[in-house]
Amino acid sequence: MSKRDYYEVLDVSRQASDSDIKKAYRQAAIRWHPDKNPGNGEAEERFKEAAEAYAVLGDRDRRARYDRFGRAGLGEQPDAGGFDPEIFSDFGDVLGDLFGASFGNVFGGGRRAGGARRGADLRYDLTIDFLEAARGTEAELIIPRHETCGACAGRGSASAAGVAACSTCGGQGQVRFQQGFFSVVRTCGTCHGEGRRVVDPCLSCQGRGVQAVERKVQVKIPAGVETGTRMRLAGHGEAGPRGGAAGDLYVVLSVGDHPFFTREGEDIHCRFPISFGQAALGAELQVPTLDGKAALPVPAGTQTGTAFRLKGRGFPRLGGRGSGDQFVHVQVMIPTRLNRKQKELVRQLAETEPHPPDPADKNFFDKVKELFS
Repeated sequence: MSKRDYYEVLDVSRQASDSDIKKAYRQAAIRWHPDKNPGNGEAEERFKEAAEAYAVLGDRDRRARYDRFGRAGLGEQPDAGGFDPEIFSDFGDVLGDLFGASFGNVFGGGRRAGGARRGADLRYDLTIDFLEAARGTEAELIIPRHETCGACAGRGSASAAGVAACSTCGGQGQVRFQQGFFSVVRTCGTCHGEGRRVVDPCLSCQGRGVQAVERKVQVKIPAGVETGTRMRLAGHGEAGPRGGAAGDLYVVLSVGDHPFFTREGEDIHCRFPISFGQAALGAELQVPTLDGKAALPVPAGTQTGTAFRLKGRGFPRLGGRGSGDQFVHVQVMIPTRLNRKQKELVRQLAETEPHPPDPADKNFFDKVKELFS
C-alpha cells in the first residue's frame, strides 16, 4: 500500500478537527467503496488507504504519535500485503448504513451468541376527557404481553440439558465468510443468532421461553397533559427472550374536547354571553372555570368580542411551574323580542344618541355582522 502522508490521503490539514477528519473519511469511503467501483483495483487500494489513514487520525492518541514521530511512532500498520479487515470494526459510527448493511455486521462485532436480548416496547393509546387532563387522573390498563415462562424460567426447554449448540454456527450465533477483501459476518439463519437450539421443548411455552398473558397496570396521569403526550412505564413491555430484560410500555394520550372551553397551550378560552344592559352599564359576572366559578367585573361600555383574562385559571404546566390563563370572550346578546315598554325605552335611547351610525358606512355593516355572529 502507498506510504503517502495520512493527512494527504484524506485531503485535510494537520490542524483539522476530529469532525473534519471523520467527514473527510466518510467522503473518501463513499467515493472509493468497492461496491461502487466493481472490478476497479485502484479504487479498492484507495479505500484501504483511506481506512488506514482514518484508523490513525481518528484516534487522538495514535494521531498525536503520528504527528510527532510519523509512521515510526505507530509500530506495524496494515499494508497491501497483509490487509486486516478488523481495521473497519470501529467505523460503524462513520459509515452507518451507507451500503445496505451496518459495518458492525459486515466486519464483525454485534451481539454475542446466546446473549439475552431486551424485550420489545409496547404502545397503548389512551383517551381521557378534558377535565381529567386539567386535573390529573389515574387509569387502570389491561395490557396483553409476553412474559418469561415460569415453567422453564425462559430457557425454552423442559430441562437444563434440553438445549444444544447450533450445529450451523457452532454456537456462535453468526456465520462468517469472505467477500472480496471483506470478512463478512451474518446472523445465523438456523438459530437466528441464539447460538443454540432447543431439543426438549417446554410444554408450557412450546420452546419459546415466553407466554402470552394479560396484566393490569396502574398509570398516574399528571395534570397538564395534552394530546400526543407520551408516558413511559419502564419494564412493562414484552419480556426479553431467554431471560432478557423486559421492554417498556409507552402510553400515548389523546384528550377529548370540552363543550365550553378550548385550549391553546396552557391557556384556555371560552365565550360568555352578556345582555345589552350588562354591556352598556357594566356588571359583575360569575364565570365557569376549571375549578368552579370566578367573579369577573365587566366595565360599562364593553363591546362584543372583548376578551378578559383570568390569571392562573388555565391548564397547569407539566412539572409544577404554575398555570396558564383563562380568556373570557364576551358576546353581547341583542334581544330579538321586545315588549311595548322595552321598545319605547329603546326608542328614547336612540333619540339621545348624539351621532347615529351612517348605514352607508361600510364599517357599520361589519359591526352589525359581528353583533349577530
